Amino acid sequence: MAYSEDHIALAAEYALGTLDADERAQVETMMSVDKEFMVLVEAWQQKLGGLNQMVGSVEPRPEVWDRIKAAIGHSEPQSPLLLPDAQSAPPPTDVSEPAAPVDTSKVIQLSARARRWRNVATLTTAIAAALVAMIATQLFAPDRLPEGLRPKVRTQVVEVKTTVIPPPSGQYVALLQKDSASPAFILTVDATSKNFTVRRVGAAPEPGKSFELWLVSDKLPGARSLGVIGGDDFTTRPVLQSYDADTVNEATYAVTLEPEGGSPTGVATGPVVFTGKLIEAVPPAR
Repeated sequence: MAYSEDHIALAAEYALGTLDADERAQVETMMSVDKEFMVLVEAWQQKLGGLNQMVGSVEPRPEVWDRIKAAIGHSEPQSPLLLPDAQSAPPPTDVSEPAAPVDTSKVIQLSARARRWRNVATLTTAIAAALVAMIATQLFAPDRLPEGLRPKVRTQVVEVKTTVIPPPSGQYVALLQKDSASPAFILTVDATSKNFTVRRVGAAPEPGKSFELWLVSDKLPGARSLGVIGGDDFTTRPVLQSYDADTVNEATYAVTLEPEGGSPTGVATGPVVFTGKLIEAVPPAR
């Protein structure tokens, strides 16, 4: 059912504990006969009870109690009440007609309603102000709060991924040619990966023949084939990875003219047409 503002305010004041004995008895009677009103009171208790639990109790200082007693006249003996002398009292005024009765029920009802809502507003405002003060203290001065009200310290681990750029490796270059005036191929070797690239410069292809690249070193019993140089401008292969750095850097690189597809026996069969040795073109990063 729909409740009036008075019923809602009465339930709120009951949850806050600001009613007098008669009003509390009235609320408890309504709760016993009206289950929906009991639910309304419990809802206020949950709302205001949660706020009240977040605010710690504070014991007033002794001088505060002294001020309260002084304000209500309990600090000193109360002066005796002096009544006026009956003989000096003025004679009663003759009233010919009785005064019309004044209906005070509406005034009392409005006064009770205003007092009830004023109490609710005052208490909720005080609780909200206390919460704001506690939150501000937690943010800016948490050390001033009791141990139970201090915010927990959270440790957050952030993983930062960085991209490691490898330093540039050394580069070695060899001109494979018959003489200094007519380079045929340019051989480039990466010192780290040992991949090599052969670039065709001036070598003209011959029908039915293939150029094959060889590694010649005094550390090896014979020349080792590095494969056929393709017909494109660039040929790249990783076959130098099986040799150590000294062998790769100090060897002589030769190109022979073999049958199409390369030497059928694994040994050079055609004439050596171009040769060259590696020189360091780009030093490795320090």
